Amino acid sequence: MQAFLEYVVKGLVQYPDEVTVTPVESSGQTIFELRLNSSDAGRVIGRQGQTINAIRSLLQAGSAKKGLRCSLELVDR
Repeated sequence: MQAFLEYVVKGLVQYPDEVTVTPVESSGQTIFELRLNSSDAGRVIGRQGQTINAIRSLLQAGSAKKGLRCSLELVDR
């Protein structure tokens, strides 16, 4: 799932080299912490959060198919 997130986010941003996705295990769930250049945050969030919500939906669907629970957080640098 980490590779999927990196692929999708790096395709959206202007500075793909600064994108890092870090998995953190927490009570049976994997939380992926997304760090990127502050100028790219708007591109990932999208208008009214539509883009990041779509990425979260894809992540949840893909992880549920594998029997996992995952979520995505955008972390400030």
